[in-house]
Amino acid sequence: MTDPTPDSAEPSSGFDPSMFQTMMSSHGHSGHLGIHYHAHGDNWVELALPYSDALIGDVDSGVIASGPIISLMDNATSVSVWTAIGKFRPQVTLDLRVDYMRPATPGKTVFGRGECYKTTRSMAFVRGVAHDGDPDDPVAHVAGTFIRVENFLG
Repeated sequence: MTDPTPDSAEPSSGFDPSMFQTMMSSHGHSGHLGIHYHAHGDNWVELALPYSDALIGDVDSGVIASGPIISLMDNATSVSVWTAIGKFRPQVTLDLRVDYMRPATPGKTVFGRGECYKTTRSMAFVRGVAHDGDPDDPVAHVAGTFIRVENFLG
């Protein structure tokens, strides 16, 4: 199977991240966590994780656990790849490094912005930031890679 995608991200044409995330928000892990679409551009997507008592990791402080924030960022960076290449294709998270800067503010929605800044025939490279209202005061930074598995299938 040949890959028509060039070695750099191209503007989105056939993939609608808002429609995709709306569908995913009612199913599976994203739905359970309450993750939903917020905004997007040619190679980035921003999703929102509303505050919920069910997501609290430390009852005394009310701070959201790290797992839902990692899931938010995995989703945002993953969808940014499809947005950048303009189509949904199978991929697997190979690596997602998460650097926490501070706890999310209790009661606030956490926004996760993922950007796909480079694609090759078999890989996609991403970065992103999670924040609770001010991108200049991040909760976490992420960097990662996805394997574009369609090129390894039959």
